[in-house]
Amino acid sequence: MSDALAILRQGRRRRWRRRLLVTGILVALALVLAAALLMLGNTIYPAQDVFRVIMGEKVTGASFAVGTLRLPRMIAAVLAGLAFGAAGAAFQTMLRNPLASPDIIGINSGCSAAAVTCILLFNMSGAAVSAISVLAGLAVAALIYLLAYGREGASGRLILMGIGVGALMDAVVSYMLLKGSEYDIPAAYRWLTGSLNAMRMDEMGSLAIAVAILLPLALVLARSLEAVELGDETAHALGARVERTRILLILCAVGLVAFATATTGPIAFVAFLSGPIASRLVGTGKPHILQAALVGAALVLAADLLGQFAFDTRFPVGVITGILGAPYLLVLLIRLNRKGSSL
Repeated sequence: MSDALAILRQGRRRRWRRRLLVTGILVALALVLAAALLMLGNTIYPAQDVFRVIMGEKVTGASFAVGTLRLPRMIAAVLAGLAFGAAGAAFQTMLRNPLASPDIIGINSGCSAAAVTCILLFNMSGAAVSAISVLAGLAVAALIYLLAYGREGASGRLILMGIGVGALMDAVVSYMLLKGSEYDIPAAYRWLTGSLNAMRMDEMGSLAIAVAILLPLALVLARSLEAVELGDETAHALGARVERTRILLILCAVGLVAFATATTGPIAFVAFLSGPIASRLVGTGKPHILQAALVGAALVLAADLLGQFAFDTRFPVGVITGILGAPYLLVLLIRLNRKGSSL
């Protein structure tokens, strides 16, 4: 008996050390990518100049290029990546399905439909578009949840309902693009692709507050995910409040996605990819929402660097993440089909 307990404790310590190591590496990777995003551009600035600008000093040339152009872009990339990554992992873990990502089940599409309607139909811009986009994301999530609520196989139904509602929202976007003024369509397309271009510090206050509040709350709720992952009946038997945990996690995840999408647009597949990557790195065991958030930040930063400097033409960050995520989605669908798995 004592030998079994010793082996169990040793396994827990090994998993804990691996989790800490992976978390440290992801933090270091995100910091390196963030520094590269600040230093690189038409003019390359040394790290000391970048640090001086961040500390508020005036540095000729660097103050404008780094402080006004690159720093807001980098902060937006980090915040959006953290939000998308954490939200994706929460949905996938809670619903026990790798397809249960906000950009697959229609929440991003709801934000996009609202934003495009505001831009093309009402000539709105700025904070008003962001606010309506957030409300639309919450409304679409509530609609999907109500359609799937209380039914047998609710997780699978939620995914199917989300895909259907997402298709409807995509149809709204297509209709608005057909009917919109040709002068407003470029702004709508820029928003739809997911872009960090022309970011300003005053645009990120709401996203920063959302991440600061909702991400720690999701990490606290993640403790209950261990029971929820075992299935609703088992979780109930263990004393977990399944519905309350699920609703709170949905609110946190949807809030993170909605605020991130309202700020940067729907950066494709970051929420979808972050959870599986973090799971591979961390291994089985406790929920990995924090690690998925860090993977999301690193993905957005890396994709923005690639979009800016890897090609002759500069691409929005959403185009690069879409190129990375689409093949994984196809491979995942093929695997699920071969296994005979259902949603």
